[in-house]
Amino acid sequence: MSQSPPSPLVPTTLGEHDSLSSAPALQGKPKTPLAAGLAIIRAGLSAFWHTVTINGKVMAGSAIIGFFVLVALFGLIFVHQDPLAYTSDLVAAPSAAHWLGTNQAGNDVFIQMLVGTQVTLFWSFVTGLAVLVISATIGLVSGYFGGAVDDVFSVIINVFLVIPSLPLAIVASQYFARTEVTIAVVVALTNWPWGARVIRAQTLSMRSREFVTAARAGGERSWRLIFAEILPNQVSIVAANFVTTTIQVLLAIAGLEFLGFGSTLTVSWGTILYGAYNQGALILGAWWWFVPPGLCIALLGSGLALLNFGIDELADPRLRRERPAKNTNKKAVA
Repeated sequence: MSQSPPSPLVPTTLGEHDSLSSAPALQGKPKTPLAAGLAIIRAGLSAFWHTVTINGKVMAGSAIIGFFVLVALFGLIFVHQDPLAYTSDLVAAPSAAHWLGTNQAGNDVFIQMLVGTQVTLFWSFVTGLAVLVISATIGLVSGYFGGAVDDVFSVIINVFLVIPSLPLAIVASQYFARTEVTIAVVVALTNWPWGARVIRAQTLSMRSREFVTAARAGGERSWRLIFAEILPNQVSIVAANFVTTTIQVLLAIAGLEFLGFGSTLTVSWGTILYGAYNQGALILGAWWWFVPPGLCIALLGSGLALLNFGIDELADPRLRRERPAKNTNKKAVA
């Protein structure tokens, strides 16, 4: 079986005729399993760091997303307080006791922001991952097999493309429980066709290339050709699709919760904005109540957008901005 071309997101450092033994870092095998494991971890971290820092937009977007991920993972380790706990401080301004003040029920807004970061990031990324799995699977299968299979999936994709996400989520929340699960399922079922069409089109152009033909001639099964030969060569498209979908999911979930279709027992950025709007935070001048969640949604969306733009630049050489070469020829001074 022939090897697939390298992914555009992973730069190659070895020449075409170089062997693995010519790379200094790969000379000699580790003597112990521990050394081998450490070498693999070190190589993985080095490759990840190089990928993150090779583009300014990718680095900025990763830094923003990484900040929110760290807050979601470790924020509540140092804070042990119920986000819905009532206190006597009603609509209190930010202070040493309440870093982001309190709302009209006396709830600490800072604690709610920490919990809301966990809930919002979890459902945004889980729903985005679900959309990615559905779109990638349908797009790859439809594009690879073609014919009647492609016709059937194309009809399904076109049907789901015309289904409006927001009205369907509103209707579903009236008949089912008003939870994040309901919103996530509706958003996932109505956002996958866009990515599926892109992946399908790319698969149609790749299924007849030399490395796929050689692998097919070698007796490889269809599922292996799809997921081991074609999919790795669409890493940039799949990654961009995931990031774009996550942005849409983030805004959709926050928007539906702001409209009041979220759970009243769950604290998230959308439900914080919903409470601030219903209880007149703007009229009361309680800016600390609605500015933090709105700013976090904008920052996380901007970080995901920067990451998406950076992935596009890494995948498409036409979008890269080459730095102008410095002119080393100095004119002689008369």
